[in-house]
Amino acid sequence: MKHTILPATLLIALASTAVADDASKTLASTLDIYAFPKDGQAAEQQSKDEAACYDWATANTGTDPFAAQKDQAAAAQKAEQEVKQAQGATQGAGAGGAVKGAAAGALIGEISHGDTSESAAIGAAVGLVASRRRAREASGQAQQQAVAQGNQKIEASAEEIDNFKKAFSACLEAKDYLVKY
Repeated sequence: MKHTILPATLLIALASTAVADDASKTLASTLDIYAFPKDGQAAEQQSKDEAACYDWATANTGTDPFAAQKDQAAAAQKAEQEVKQAQGATQGAGAGGAVKGAAAGALIGEISHGDTSESAAIGAAVGLVASRRRAREASGQAQQQAVAQGNQKIEASAEEIDNFKKAFSACLEAKDYLVKY
C-alpha cells in the first residue's frame, strides 16, 4: 500500500480555499436571499449595496432580522419552559384533595352511620382522584396556552423577517441585482 504525501503548500492552499468560501458568504446569503449582479458589480460593490439595503430595510420595516431570529428562539425556549412548569404543577396535586376528601368523608360518615374511618378512606380516595383529574386538566390547558402563545410569537417574528426580506430585495433590485429568496 502506497501513501501519498501532499506538499505543505498544497495543504495550505486547500485550507485557505475552505476559509475563503466561508468568508465570501454575503450578507444577503446569510439571510437566505440570493442576489446576482445584473451589471457585473464587483463583490466589494455588492457588499456595500447589501449593507445599504440592510440599513434601509431595517429602517423602513422596523425589523432587524437577526434580532427577530433571536426573539423566535427566545419565544420557543420560553414556551418550552412554561410547558415543563405546567407539567410539574400536577405533582402533589392529589394530596390536598385526599385530605379534603377524608375530612368530608369523615363528616358524612359521622352524620350518616357513625363510622368515620371507612367514610374517611372513601372520601380520601374520591378526593385524591378528583384533585388529580382537575390538576391534569389545568396542566393540559396551561400547556396548550403556552404552546399557542409561543407559536404566535414565532409566527409574528417570521412575518417580520419575511417583510424585511421583501424590503431588502426591493432595494437590491433597485440597485440592479437579480434577487430570489
